[in-house]
Amino acid sequence: MKTTSYILTLLCLFIYSYRIHAQVITSAEIDVLVEKTLKTFDVPGIAVGVVKDGKVIHAKGYGVRSLDTKQRVDENTLFGIASNSKAFTSGALGMLIDEKRLTWDTKVTDIIPEFKMYNPYVTEEFTVRDLLTHRSGLGLGAGDLMFWPDQNNFTQKDIIHNLRYLKPVSGFRTKYDYDNLLYIVAGEVVTRVSGMPWEDFIETRILKPLGMTQTAASFKRLRDKTNVIDPHAPVEGTVKVIRRDWSETANAAGGIYSNITDMSKWIIMQMDNGKYGDGKQLFSVDVHEDMWTPQTIIPVRGTNSYNTHFSSYGLGWGLTDVKGYKQATHTGGLAGIVTQVTLLPEMKLGIIVFTNQQSGAAFTSITNTIKDSYLGIKGLDRVKENHDRVLRGEAEAKKITDAIWRDIEAQQKANTSKTDVNLFTGTYQDKWFGDVVISMKNGKPWFDSKRSFQLTGELFPYKGNTFIVKWTERSMDADAYVMFDLDNDGKASGFKMKAISPLTDFSFDFHDLDFSAKGK
Repeated sequence: MKTTSYILTLLCLFIYSYRIHAQVITSAEIDVLVEKTLKTFDVPGIAVGVVKDGKVIHAKGYGVRSLDTKQRVDENTLFGIASNSKAFTSGALGMLIDEKRLTWDTKVTDIIPEFKMYNPYVTEEFTVRDLLTHRSGLGLGAGDLMFWPDQNNFTQKDIIHNLRYLKPVSGFRTKYDYDNLLYIVAGEVVTRVSGMPWEDFIETRILKPLGMTQTAASFKRLRDKTNVIDPHAPVEGTVKVIRRDWSETANAAGGIYSNITDMSKWIIMQMDNGKYGDGKQLFSVDVHEDMWTPQTIIPVRGTNSYNTHFSSYGLGWGLTDVKGYKQATHTGGLAGIVTQVTLLPEMKLGIIVFTNQQSGAAFTSITNTIKDSYLGIKGLDRVKENHDRVLRGEAEAKKITDAIWRDIEAQQKANTSKTDVNLFTGTYQDKWFGDVVISMKNGKPWFDSKRSFQLTGELFPYKGNTFIVKWTERSMDADAYVMFDLDNDGKASGFKMKAISPLTDFSFDFHDLDFSAKGK
């Protein structure tokens, strides 16, 4: 009787194991999924890695590195991982904490005395932990225009100094608003505490021990550029190669270039609580648990297919629950490149998706489909789900922008504009962004930033004292309102700005600017 029961138990376990296994997506099915994703979202190239139980079970490239060269993507093709670099910055700080050289709660001013926020109390209380947790009180992407787009002359010293001019939009430590500048400060903490530049620390203390031999702390530091993607973006309706856009001042926030092969080593170490190689420890279990402990609450609203109840940000990682499992994840975005890294540590499952076109829906579709197979979620077409969402968003954005350009075109045809452009010409200054010159070029009103050289374009009279600036670099998709204030003589005394399209990247934080006419 006992033997029969034992056999039945084994049979049940076998059937259960088979069912679970049968739900897991195969490499052939991933191939089909990614090819569908490439076509649906018009992405030239994608690389996908899947790690399970400490082993790489899928590592493959799809499509082309560049629409210009047509060279194929493979598992060693290098992509900018963008904000997935933030976990490396928190890891570097964790290593220094293990060495007793600082703590998460060390005051930033103890390390960088010139660090200063808008509010003196916040300056005084700001800790290393606060640098990493997006709860500073600053708005989404505040100050990013000091490094985005690149081709600007802001130094890291400038960025740290100018933090004092950025006005908060919420109470200190009360609200999540994603931030890049404070990760730049965190990189400087690494530099000052360790005695070596952040880039050198990452490469010698993290990349080298993990055997991430093809990875570098920035594009410029890559030793071999023969297998690197080109960034792509829709330019007036057609996906094209665009210029590589990144400022080296922001490497600690998003500068690393890596590939599926190397990043698999990084996430295997992460899911093994900092262990790598033959029992070595990159950082302690305690420090690793700190990184994956919620620090800042992120609201979860409505229902979702993962039965998610809680969301938060840790130290360089987004943290949430999916079907009862802990998930650590992060996304990253550069001009023409977006990425995602997703870990379910209790399942020993890691998913890496790199793309060379700025379609977040593409990496989400792939990641969620693979994740669904391991969680037993069936019947959902993530590609269609995300494509429908993208189409809705694009339609809404097009409705807004088309209406503006129709109005401007109608004014030009009817020649009804009474705007005296001379009332608006001159030099204007923002405390942290510097000078902008409004002038006439070849008979056209023109906007020129004197510190961020990509921000140049024609101004079009729109309504009243509001103009529209159309950037010469069309891949930015960031045309903006320029809204002038007038003094008692009817001459412009200053202006504010706001992006037109709801799809404009949040790092074009025009809304944080407040220009005053110079000399007034």
